Amino acid sequence: MALFDLSGKRGLVVGIANGASIAYGCAKAFQTQGADLAVTYLNAKAEPHVRPLAEELGAALFLPCDVREPGQLEAVFEKIEAEWGKLDFLLHSIAFAPREDLHARVVDSSRDGFLTAMDVSVHSFIRMAKLAEPLMKDGGCLMNVSFYGSEKVVEHYNLMGPVKAALEAVTRYLAAELGQSNIRVHSLSPGPLKTRAASGIDRFDELLTRAAERAPMRNQVTIEDVGAYAAFLASDAARAITGGIEYIDGGYSIVG
Repeated sequence: MALFDLSGKRGLVVGIANGASIAYGCAKAFQTQGADLAVTYLNAKAEPHVRPLAEELGAALFLPCDVREPGQLEAVFEKIEAEWGKLDFLLHSIAFAPREDLHARVVDSSRDGFLTAMDVSVHSFIRMAKLAEPLMKDGGCLMNVSFYGSEKVVEHYNLMGPVKAALEAVTRYLAAELGQSNIRVHSLSPGPLKTRAASGIDRFDELLTRAAERAPMRNQVTIEDVGAYAAFLASDAARAITGGIEYIDGGYSIVG
């Protein structure tokens, strides 16, 4: 069990919106295993919803981070360097596409909508990796959150399918580039979860029901399930694993 102990490790969690967020499920698991956390919130509107969760998690740092705002992401890492001097792991759990593009056919997506979705959902992870690399002097773990719609067409997932496919490709390339620095990179691919972000997908309730019916385990995944796996990946027990798409979906991906 000592292999799964995160005591002494320090991690950054980006993407908590509320208590149903995948990022919160992961943060709770990190904290339970002894990690010290830095938690971000999107903006002033989001802060009152995230602050109580950060306090519950005992987060040492609570910082604003909108990756679309110049300098905010850099300020987060500057604060981490000033306060901690190092970083052991991070979780990137953010994605966005304008509503009109998300609900349209991929072929009808606008240029600006596509670029926005790629910038927020994918390039921000590359930026985080670059900022984290010098702080991971003894190695570390970078994680993002994907979905099965990256590799198979999932009805109504639309533009986010190609976007998540790009995120998974980035995961593989970063794993190859950072491996010699003992930095591991993973995409977490949970089954459908009822989060605030997922509520923007048209007819998402139907996808939830269908996934539970088709998955070999015949149940819906929880944020606690995702958190348990993320904590394992952040631990020394996963030191030989990198570059993978890690399915936490009750087997849905093998039949979906």
